[in-house]
Amino acid sequence: MSPCSRRRRLGVSLMAVVALFATSSAVSHPASAATVRKYYIAADPVRWNYAPSGKNLITGAAFVPDDDGVYTLTGPDRIGSVYMKSLYREYTDAGFTHLKPRAPEWEHLGDLGPVIHAEVGDTIEIVFKNNTPFGASMHPHGVFYEKDSEGAPYADGTSGGDKADDDVPTGGTHTYRWAVPERAGPGPMDGSSVMWMYHSHTSEASDVYAGLMGVIIVTRKGMARADGTPKDVDREFVANYEVDNENDSPWIDTNIATFAGRPKTVVRDEAFEESNLMHSINGYVFGNLPGLTMKAGEKVRWYLMAMGTEVDLHTPHWHGNTVTVMGMRTDVVNLLPAQMQVADMVPDDRGTWLYHCHVGDHIHAGMLSLYTVQ
Repeated sequence: MSPCSRRRRLGVSLMAVVALFATSSAVSHPASAATVRKYYIAADPVRWNYAPSGKNLITGAAFVPDDDGVYTLTGPDRIGSVYMKSLYREYTDAGFTHLKPRAPEWEHLGDLGPVIHAEVGDTIEIVFKNNTPFGASMHPHGVFYEKDSEGAPYADGTSGGDKADDDVPTGGTHTYRWAVPERAGPGPMDGSSVMWMYHSHTSEASDVYAGLMGVIIVTRKGMARADGTPKDVDREFVANYEVDNENDSPWIDTNIATFAGRPKTVVRDEAFEESNLMHSINGYVFGNLPGLTMKAGEKVRWYLMAMGTEVDLHTPHWHGNTVTVMGMRTDVVNLLPAQMQVADMVPDDRGTWLYHCHVGDHIHAGMLSLYTVQ
């Protein structure tokens, strides 16, 4: 056989091996297995009430001026419990004219944005619109993203389209794409799902105080229902513990002008600033958080997070029942700013119970809620 013939036969053999390998790869990793989960989310101006019942639902009594009323009662030089905020809200399509109704089981989300569910291997695509008078973005934790979907402005050496995601102007839109690889899903010591936060990062601290936060729940491959929720969990709850510093919100001037009894008398001293530190769980204070209802014997998963400053050291505590966190049994969980924890509960003690931060100052300022086991 001539050298030329041997080379031709070798080339044919190599092509056959490559074709066989490609066919095997396609069979074991079909492209159709991945799901693109699409969301239409806007940052909207919203008039938010931290205590919509008008009273302290932990004590059942009216607010007292020199006690819990410090944070909730309006006055000549006080804002009270109602503030303008910027909140993430989900819409039905890219027209952003019809809000998607929030399902009853997510009523407890309060001022948090919509929960984004995904399974390992999926892609999350978000069409984002900014309806607020301030720049805003969407920055995720945990998932995989390119520079045009990071949502955070800093000197990273990029330009052009890679900067369009950093600061979406008023009335502007941007599409964020986040891949969900295995490293974004549950690890060896996790259950079937984990959570990551997302938030605006254009001016991170003030954006978060304005209210622009939400969660991504990622389920292990093969463990998700069609909607992305974990198959082995009956009920999911999300709780964000945060001292919302309304003094550092970009809405503070608007809130003084709109809600203070006599705006021109407002002196921004220490007492005034203290009155605007809203010690909240999902944007509610003094037991006003609704919707934390479950049934005895259900598999309940709590996704917990915190955000804020050095005062945002939180210790969520459940009365009446216990949880497991990373295999350990407890009824108190530790949270630092931007920390996330997942706690599993199978409630067996029926009744209505306290669920609150155990830090003394936070208890006094209203970081308390109730949950009910039916």
